[in-house]
Amino acid sequence: MTHASLPPGATIGILGDGQLGRMLSLAAARLGLKTHTFGPNEDSPAGQVSAHHTQAAYDDEAALARFGAACDVTTYEWESIPVRAVDVAGAGKVIAPNLTALRTAQDRLLEKQFLSALPGVSVAPFDAVSGRVETLRAAVETVGLPCVVKTRRGGYDGKGQAVIRSADDIVPVWERLGQFELIVEGFMTFSREASVVCARTADGDVRAYPLTENVHRDHILHTSTAPTDGDDGTPGEIARTIVDALDYVGVIGVEFFDTADGWVVNEIAPRVHNSGHWTQDAGCTDQFEQHIRAVAGWPLGDAAPAWPVQMTNLIGEDMAEWEALARDPDARLHLYGKDAVRPGRKMGHVNRRK
Repeated sequence: MTHASLPPGATIGILGDGQLGRMLSLAAARLGLKTHTFGPNEDSPAGQVSAHHTQAAYDDEAALARFGAACDVTTYEWESIPVRAVDVAGAGKVIAPNLTALRTAQDRLLEKQFLSALPGVSVAPFDAVSGRVETLRAAVETVGLPCVVKTRRGGYDGKGQAVIRSADDIVPVWERLGQFELIVEGFMTFSREASVVCARTADGDVRAYPLTENVHRDHILHTSTAPTDGDDGTPGEIARTIVDALDYVGVIGVEFFDTADGWVVNEIAPRVHNSGHWTQDAGCTDQFEQHIRAVAGWPLGDAAPAWPVQMTNLIGEDMAEWEALARDPDARLHLYGKDAVRPGRKMGHVNRRK
């Protein structure tokens, strides 16, 4: 479908009503574009700031159709949005990123198969598990020990996975995860985790932000710092290879392991990415505006930061620091408007020049 440029005043539909939808809506407003968000939650982070919000379930096809009819283009803020919901909402109009990217990222096996077939892209050894504990044993033998067992669908921030270090772990892991479709991946030895946030337009213009170094605590992203050392340009080229292969439109996050044998792609996220929040205060076009530009058919902005930035997530009770952070002249505070503080819940983030 032709991806014509949307004029100011047009409406971008965003499936998802969380913090990413919130920040996309704020970025769109700066450009004179409206957003219409869709999600099941009352008083949601995105719904608080969007021009229009539809509160409905993702399987409510009548509501999805009405939502889509009110929008000029459809995008999404979350890779676990049901493909059917996106398809119904975007019927007859541009969907960006496309459904191929969404389907690929939703299934870890499809994702690994796609990535491993691309030139110059390395992934961890992997094998599928097909419903019997014997196939888990076979996959472990193929991949080798230690290895990580993951659900093919769902799971994030360390959920839906387990490590197998010896044959004695196989049955307990099967008892915990065997009801799901699974993939076994080789356990990677790496010096650090990193990512590249990359944008692409429908006509193939690609802008990659510099390599970002990521530190996790309890499987949740704690800090992202960019630019970081050791960026030889290869991660950005890998990201370009991926978005071109997907005919991608919008912003994508590509996560890497830095290994002794080179850069290994861990996974892709077809959306704006937590590790790209630093771009909001780096003196360049931030990832949220970049995504809006791409899905609206506008030219991309500058992805070269004017100075280095470190982003720190505010998780759960970290939210209690908001007043001190607001007083800190070096802190740029971004809060998500969530109604309740819970352990492990992302409540906001703070950016600081390095």
